[in-house]
Amino acid sequence: MNDNHFKFSASVIVLPFLFVLSLWAVFWADVSYRLNLAEWGVFPRTFEGLRGVVLSPFLHGNIEHLYNNSIPLLILLAALRFFYRDQFFKVVAYGILLSGLITWVIGRDSYHIGASGLVYVLVSFIFFKGLRTKYYRLVALSLVVIMIYGSMVWYVFPDVEKGISWEGHLGGLITGFVFSILFKTPEYQKIIKYDWERPDFDPSGDKFLERFDADGNFVNLPKPEPEIEITVPSNVTIIYNYLPKENPLASEEIK
Repeated sequence: MNDNHFKFSASVIVLPFLFVLSLWAVFWADVSYRLNLAEWGVFPRTFEGLRGVVLSPFLHGNIEHLYNNSIPLLILLAALRFFYRDQFFKVVAYGILLSGLITWVIGRDSYHIGASGLVYVLVSFIFFKGLRTKYYRLVALSLVVIMIYGSMVWYVFPDVEKGISWEGHLGGLITGFVFSILFKTPEYQKIIKYDWERPDFDPSGDKFLERFDADGNFVNLPKPEPEIEITVPSNVTIIYNYLPKENPLASEEIK
């Protein structure tokens, strides 16, 4: 697999936009009709709270909470779709489920809502997967992601900030790391600079490599070119002109 795998398409923009739009639509319905959808979030270790495993990413407590999740989701989902097209739906769907289940297991007795768990899934997956591929484009993407969102790691610890679900953040971080190991990507091809780096290269036809044996020693050295002897006829006079540096006009004739 080479750079041709990374091709821009409309889905890179459309899919993230539709996903974020669905979050805003749910929030608008919740506020407009006073549905109190927060009670449909994850409530740990209760059977009723399991419905939040699927629904909690679409529920937000206020407009600030929704806005803070919307921008990272647009960026990270677009990056995921462009660089990891085949893994996009698996990371999003399974990421929501697994991070929600982890939250359901370890969370405090409270309703956990918001898409921040999915944000942590995306950051974790893109960062660790890029490092694991060792492909220069994906490693660069990992470094960009960690530069922008690296400070988020502090919010997986308890009591860093009140009112946030650090359990959901931790669940997302763990989920993304696990997916970076489980979900396989193609063996990305490095940039080929020389003919001998190509997979179809045939060393038997290379004149230079024919000079080496299996141990890397020179063999079959080229034969030296025969010396050409020049004979000067006796009736030919050779004249040498010498111009010393201190007097370039002076000359000496030798016969």
